[in-house]
Amino acid sequence: MSNRTFTMIKPDAVKAGNIGNILQMMNAAGFKIVAMKYTKISLEQAGKFYEVHKERPFYGELTEFMSSGPIVAAILEKENAVADFRKLIGATNPAQAEEGTIRKLYATSVGENAVHGSDSDENAKIEGDFFFSGLERF
Repeated sequence: MSNRTFTMIKPDAVKAGNIGNILQMMNAAGFKIVAMKYTKISLEQAGKFYEVHKERPFYGELTEFMSSGPIVAAILEKENAVADFRKLIGATNPAQAEEGTIRKLYATSVGENAVHGSDSDENAKIEGDFFFSGLERF
């Protein structure tokens, strides 16, 4: 079990002006930000990041959406980070997310669900390494 996870505040939440609210929820839940950047990824970069989903029917729509506007990428630290963050963000479908979760509050649909959260310690490392060098982590 790792004490780090990776997240992205997705283009829909950035466009809606929810960066500060979402970051505040992360801080209030005890997560420490050890790396963060405001950036925009290209369609090619989105394709590489989500390559694990390449054969799934939503892949094209997902990569287009993720490259459609700026995002906030971050590595978060806390004991039991991956599981605790998944609980904080809530179900992929905001209609099924628990009250008080990030997706219940800020997501608009399954496709535009405000935040990404790593689903395993292994993926947290891979995803964090995709966006951040060792010099960008504190």
